[in-house]
Order: sequence, then C-alpha cells, then structure tokens
Amino acid sequence: MADPVAPDMDFDPVALRRRYADERAKRLRSDGKDQYLEVAGRYAEFAKDRFAPLADRPAIDALVDALVVGGGFGGLLAGARLRDAGLADVRIVEKGGQIGGTWYWNQYPGAQCDIESYIYLPLLEELGVVPSERYARAPEILAHAQRIAERYGLSDTAVLGTEVTSMEWSDKAGRWTVHTDRGDRFEARFVVTATGPLHRPKLPGVQGIEEFAGQAFHTSRWDYGYTGGGPEGGLDRLATTRVAVIGTGATAVQIVPHLAEAAEHLFVFQRTPSPVDVRGNRPTDPAWSDALDPGWQKERVRNFNALVSGVPQDVDLVADGWTTLIGRMMEIYRDGTAGALDRPFEEVLELANMEKMEEIRARVDVLVADPGVAEALKPYYAMFCKRPCFHDEYLTTFNRDNVTLVDTDGRGVERITRDGVVAGGVLYEVDCIVYATGFEVGTGYERRAGFAVRGRDGRTLTEKWDDGGMRTLHGTLTHGYPNLFVLGQSQAAWTANYTQLLDEGARHIAAIVSHMQSGGLATIEATEAAEDAWAEEIVANATNGTGGIGGTDCTPGYYNNEGQPLDGPPWGASYGKGSIEFFRTTKAWRESGTFEGVTFTPQTPAI
Repeated sequence: MADPVAPDMDFDPVALRRRYADERAKRLRSDGKDQYLEVAGRYAEFAKDRFAPLADRPAIDALVDALVVGGGFGGLLAGARLRDAGLADVRIVEKGGQIGGTWYWNQYPGAQCDIESYIYLPLLEELGVVPSERYARAPEILAHAQRIAERYGLSDTAVLGTEVTSMEWSDKAGRWTVHTDRGDRFEARFVVTATGPLHRPKLPGVQGIEEFAGQAFHTSRWDYGYTGGGPEGGLDRLATTRVAVIGTGATAVQIVPHLAEAAEHLFVFQRTPSPVDVRGNRPTDPAWSDALDPGWQKERVRNFNALVSGVPQDVDLVADGWTTLIGRMMEIYRDGTAGALDRPFEEVLELANMEKMEEIRARVDVLVADPGVAEALKPYYAMFCKRPCFHDEYLTTFNRDNVTLVDTDGRGVERITRDGVVAGGVLYEVDCIVYATGFEVGTGYERRAGFAVRGRDGRTLTEKWDDGGMRTLHGTLTHGYPNLFVLGQSQAAWTANYTQLLDEGARHIAAIVSHMQSGGLATIEATEAAEDAWAEEIVANATNGTGGIGGTDCTPGYYNNEGQPLDGPPWGASYGKGSIEFFRTTKAWRESGTFEGVTFTPQTPAI
C-alpha cells in the first residue's frame, strides 16, 4: 500500500528509503578509498601507455612564458585562453603519447560522451565545428582536442609522453623550475596545473591480481594487440576467449556490449549496478546545424547548467536524462503532486528522484528477459549517488547466451587466482580480465597529479594542505605559490558538463594574466586572509544532503568518499552555493578591477 506521503505515486517512499539504506549498508567498507590499489610498483604495468610508443629525444632546457601540465580539455582551454591573453610561448607537457587527456587514455571500444556533445565539446563555434552525432564517440572527441591544439598553436611545442616530476618556485628568478621524467628542465613565469580527475587508473584491492596467468589490463590502457578491433568495436581476436569484466560503472556499460559480441563467453562481475537510462543517440541534422545562430553553444551550455542547477527555464534546449529529472521535479512542485506545495523543496526533489529511479528500474524489467538477472541489475539508491549512465544496448546484452552476470550482492570479487576470478566461493575460469574500476578520485592532490609542487618556503602543496586543510582563493590561487594556477573543481564549482567548469576556469586565469601583462606586474598570489576566508566559505556551504552528490545516505562511491566520513572539514569540496553563483562571483571579482584578496609584485625594470 502506498505511503500517504505520496498518494499520487505508484511507490512507497518509506519502503524505498529503507531499501536504499539496506543496499548501502551491504556495501560499506571500513577501508574506504584504501580498498583500491595504486598503479605503481609491481602494478605499474597497468599504467603503461599502449597507444603510442615512447620516442627517443634529447632533453629540453627552455625558458617559457607559461607551462601547462596536462593536455586534456583543461590544459587545451588554458593554453588557448593564455594565447588570447597575449602570451607567446605557452608549452603543454602531457604524459600521454598524444594531446587529448582522458580522451587519449579512454580509447576503449564504445567510448562515448554521456553529456550532449553540442555542449560538451568546447570551442565549437570558435572552430566552426558541429559534432556528427548528439553523443560523439571517442575518436571524434580526440580529433577535436587535437584540432584545438592546432588552431591555437599548441601542437608543435607540446611535450608528449612526458611526466612532470617536480616544480619549485624561485623568488630570485621570479619563475618556476619544472623537471620531468625525460630529463627536461623548464623555467616558466606561469604554471597551470590541469591534470584532471580521470587519468590515473586504480585497481581493486583484491588478493592475487599479480598471480593471474592470462591477459589483464585496465580499460584506460586497452590492449588492442590482444583483442583486435578498435574504438568502434570489432574485437575479432576474442572468438575463443573467456573474458571477465570487473566493474559495472559508466565505462563497463559501454564496453560490455562489444565484448559480448566478440568473446566466446563474457562474465560481468557486479558489486553495484549502475542506473542505465535511454541514450537516444542520433546523427546531427544538417538542417538544424545550418540554422544555428551565433552564440548558440554558449546559450545551450547556459540553459543546460541552469536546469541541472534547479533553475527553471522557458525551454529545455538539451532535454536529456540530466535535465528531465529537474523538469519532473518542477512539474511535481507546480502541480502539487503528493502535496508538494505543502512540503519542503528537498522532499519534492527526493520524490521526483525516486520516481525517476523507479522508471529506470522498470526499464530493466522491459529489456532483460530473465527476472532474476533483471532484479540484480536494478539500482537501489538515489539518482546522482553514482554517475548516471545512458545506453541502449547494455541491458539487452544480458539476454545473450554467452553472457553471465555474476552479481556479488554488494560484496565484490573475493580474489584472483592463476586461472580466473573467485566470487561467492565460485571460481570462474577466464583467459582475460578487464578492469573497469575507474580512476583515483579524492586521493591527495600531488598523488593524483604525480609530482610535488614546492613553493616559496620549500613546502609542498601536500604539506601545506595537510597542515591546515586545502587553502585557495576560488580554487585557483594559493598563498606561498606565486604565479601558480590550479584548474579543477576543488574549492571551485561542480558542473555535470565538466568542460564548462574548465572553460570558466581558463577564462578566469587568462583574465588575471591579461591584467598582469597590461599592468607590468610580475607575480600574483592569494593572501592568507583571503584563502582562509574562501576555505571557510567552502566548508560553511558544503552540501552533504540526502540523495545528492556526495550525500550521506548514498551507496558508497567516489562521489561520497566511498561512504566514509571525512577526517575533518570538507576543505576540498566544490562551492556549495552552486556553479551559477560561483561563475557570477568570480566574474564580478575579476571585472571589478580591484582583485581583492591577492598581492601583486611589479616587474623589475630592465637595466
């Protein structure tokens, strides 16, 4: 019988809350993020670049205007905006063999953006490009990244297949000295770290990974030499191969249909099912793209972000799985469904969220023939506890005779042996293991970046932030580290469309540099008072609500520190008042001309 809280809906919110809590409890682990292995030491082979051979070259010793660490969309946008700001020598250092960042590493079969490509791919209007599909595939996205590099003169000087190992600031020189694993030494007036959150793979901390006698690789280091085929599929060397996939997140949802089509047998090991909604991809209509008005992408990006931020719009330009949930929430609120007008807005959001997840669970029943398999594939937690997935072939793949779902009921894989994978006390013998286990998120900044950053007093950023928590102004500048710009979401904004955050951050950095160029200023850094005030504001407004991203009632995952409480205040959280307010705040700050909360030093006149 439906609970009286929601008499107009076909579900019982109280029962669902109870089910969500039970499913969360199954998956809670005391080791939190420590359950994963770092791809270093004996596991370093899992981080090897399989896509481009490491070319021999002499070490570089160069003086540059700006060094950008990272060649993904963040680094490319930073480089492009710094070029626009008047810097002549902007050099990108990228550990991958090509420009592209996460889209270089994630060349697995079926890789595709899950945010509409018309808003996800940056600088479309500037480059005169419209993607070929609503949800572009990895090769097209990678080509677009490289197109940006070419257009802004970042390709020829990019230092590829190279990792930064350390950087130190010199007050005397007024520059950063940056060292790499190839023996390079750069002296840079400005440094931008744009290392991104999705490039350092992680492995499950399961006993016996190193004992497996077959082939094993992480999805971000796909071994096409073994599987055959390419990013579009066609894995023609797996016809007599038994394959295991460990993990059922956004990546697994994309690779499973291709592996199932090619392999003799596919075993999919699941700890927590993902919410899989309709993809609905389609080719771009030339008549639509030809009729686009100038400024179309900026408006589409703004409209999407407003909707996913809960701000109603007259029209939903994107109308996808991200925005329709918010639209349904507003519909429930306006119509008074479930007595919504008499209830707090947070409860209305929860009811709309439950309704959407009921729809996703019902979709499983429609598409999956075996009732037991269908039940195991249903996610029982709130939307946005884990990253939503969109795919039209994943669920039906489990109707194939050569596919077995190994549902571990929240426990995960027990161990790996020489011959295969053990789960529920059963050994599944396989020839190949594919780890679809994601990337390090939430570990220390310098561990994820892979290098130490030493400021004016010789302290590393990790040492500074370990002492008193993360301290920045706008997530970008930090005291004691002049002319260092950090590009990311910590103490900045969170957006579903991550490239919007990157472009806003790149514009922010470029505006500061442009001001320094025109004013004859040598250095900039945040004051201690300003970064303390900003850090306190971050903590005061940090969101940790029921069912939201990072919510305390969510099933464990990287959105909520694997379900574990933080050791202290959430210093590294995103701006809790939302991305719209964050973008407004930073724009007003830089356009005021006062640059409150930073100190500049003038350039020393040439003698």
